Amino acid sequence: MPPKAPSIALSRQLLAAAHNIQDVLSGQSLSESLAHTPTELRAAAQALSFYAMRHLGLAHGLRDMLVSRTPPDPLTDALLLLSLCLMDSSLGHAQDGADTSHAIPVYAPHTLVNQAVEAAMHHPKSRAYKGLINAVLRRFGRERDPLLRTLEGDPVAQWNHPQWWIDTLQTAWPQYWQVLLQAANTPGPMTLRANRRQNTPEQLQNFLDAAGIHATLAGQDGVILSTPQPVQAIPGFAQGRWSVQDLAAQLAGRLLPVADGMRVLDACAAPGGKTAHLLERHSLALTALDSDPQRLERVAQNLDRLRLTSPSIRLCAGDAAHTASWWDGEPFDAILADVPCTASGVVRRHPDIRWLRRAEDLPRTAALQQRIIDALWRVLRPGGHLLYVTCSIFPIEGEQQILAFLARHADALRLAAPGYILPHAESSAADQTDGFFYALIAKRG
Repeated sequence: MPPKAPSIALSRQLLAAAHNIQDVLSGQSLSESLAHTPTELRAAAQALSFYAMRHLGLAHGLRDMLVSRTPPDPLTDALLLLSLCLMDSSLGHAQDGADTSHAIPVYAPHTLVNQAVEAAMHHPKSRAYKGLINAVLRRFGRERDPLLRTLEGDPVAQWNHPQWWIDTLQTAWPQYWQVLLQAANTPGPMTLRANRRQNTPEQLQNFLDAAGIHATLAGQDGVILSTPQPVQAIPGFAQGRWSVQDLAAQLAGRLLPVADGMRVLDACAAPGGKTAHLLERHSLALTALDSDPQRLERVAQNLDRLRLTSPSIRLCAGDAAHTASWWDGEPFDAILADVPCTASGVVRRHPDIRWLRRAEDLPRTAALQQRIIDALWRVLRPGGHLLYVTCSIFPIEGEQQILAFLARHADALRLAAPGYILPHAESSAADQTDGFFYALIAKRG
């Protein structure tokens, strides 16, 4: 029996997660930051930093009440914010019962205080603030309830989203905005898409069950794991039997009307989940386009893993809005336009997005989307279909974008498609999807 791996001190985990939080607050994505976290600390740092992202509005509100001046060292400030999140969780467990919205241990309050101070001691700039961290956390432990009552009128602290994000959802979804914000703070289930070239969803379900992993069927191609697992711990990945993909994203491969032998374009294709899904269902002459050559490499790796590589597939690095740089002049029968967006619909899986985006990103992103779909329309043959997709729930990137497109193009005919798919938390796992918008448009002949 192999020896048990030594446990890593909580103070080191806190410091690693504080580095991740500091990176997000400085504008770097959490996934990029975690890629530079030491391997032995990465899993713990991810769990802690994800939890902090879902409670950062509250942490900022508490810090502003408890500290007269924000610590000038960004890492110290991030450590304090993280510690306040965890203290609230710990005290809330003791008073309010279990919280199943995250997967972090419940620490005793005195342990958190001691380990946060110890974490500060591990960093030269934070060491000078160990007394501040100790005092703030102990005071919060004594005064939690009155402090939280003071923040009840602060929407950012209550909903843990920027004010502009809350305002945008209130305007767009006046009857539903609270549900959307609650769903964004609830981690989604882990959903796999069966590679039908290798197994049906039923066969994949049986395969996982034999490995001791319980899963339920969902949608046409999906299975949902009862308990999320690291990808490396799930059998069949290296053999290409499945891919990780949310149920809402799996609709793209079914909604675009294609048949064997068609010439198809997947614009903005990386990392290749929707590309692969199309190829799992049909034999196509497919061009996978992306503006980032490195991300295009991920498409190639995924197709190779799923055993989908063939001479009829072309991977092309290029800007979808500038067709002259990559189009060979032959029109496409169908185009999947999974355009760049704010990703507001997948914030439950990427909780840092809400803190990285700014209100001014919305019109900029919408303008980019317009340039892309207008350019793609020119390379679609008459009688062909374009499926517009965004993982956004902001109307400027969805319904408003499509209505403006239809007004610009007299030869565009909108067909039946789901429109918005909105996330929600109070339902079975099979109904918990990311937020997406779909519009299917035919080009009149």
